[in-house]
Amino acid sequence: MSLFHLFLVAVIQGVTEFLPVSSSGHLILLPALTGMQDQGQTIDVAVHVGTLVAVVLYFWRDVKLALGGIPRLLVGKIDTQGARLAFLLLIATIPVIVIGAVLHATELDLMMRGVALVGWTMIIFGVVLYITDQRGASVKTDADWSVKDAIILGLWQALALVPGTSRSGATISGARMLGYTREDGAKLAMLMSIPTIIASGTLLGAEVAGHANLALARDGAIAAAFSCIAALLALVLMMRLLKTVSFTPYVIYRLALGTILLVYAYA
Repeated sequence: MSLFHLFLVAVIQGVTEFLPVSSSGHLILLPALTGMQDQGQTIDVAVHVGTLVAVVLYFWRDVKLALGGIPRLLVGKIDTQGARLAFLLLIATIPVIVIGAVLHATELDLMMRGVALVGWTMIIFGVVLYITDQRGASVKTDADWSVKDAIILGLWQALALVPGTSRSGATISGARMLGYTREDGAKLAMLMSIPTIIASGTLLGAEVAGHANLALARDGAIAAAFSCIAALLALVLMMRLLKTVSFTPYVIYRLALGTILLVYAYA
């Protein structure tokens, strides 16, 4: 792949992974609308690794806390803040792993890659994000996260297995519906992305490990670096904007892009 193609894929993935606009939808659209070659699973794994590094770096304090709680969790103890956070992240990740495994095994995930579907989900879940954001109360913080809320947010996150939905967008919608503040809802969505990206990256990585070569590994490393930088910048920008701005700008973008895609698909 050319350096420009790698850069384009990495930046699209990095910027859109954590913004509520759907990274998978944008990556599907890239070859569909431009005629460029599909980047393949190896590059997909690489750019996901890059975004994983970015979110770990940004939320390192919380990640360190959860990592420190894993030993207690392994012996059946949830008596520390770290163990509780690790447990809740585990609970929230189960739905997307189970449903994702079913979709992958039945190859239904390959059937959900059309431009029209992305257009519809962009619009539908853009409206959902707007309604939940505007009507949701701001009475909960990440300290109020419970097992019940983790299960509910896990189910919301699983909706993003449909391209165009947006993992962060769906999870944030669920968090706002449950009454979390914009910043803390986004924070929970970002923390939930860590085990989810690890799980999906492990699955894809196992599938492409035998096909990797030196040139592909080099391309993957470049793509991972680009996506990490892009994702980190997107995270910093979004989390700062949420102190003064709602999710409405992202909703407008989703509605506009969705409409254009539907016109393109059905024209």
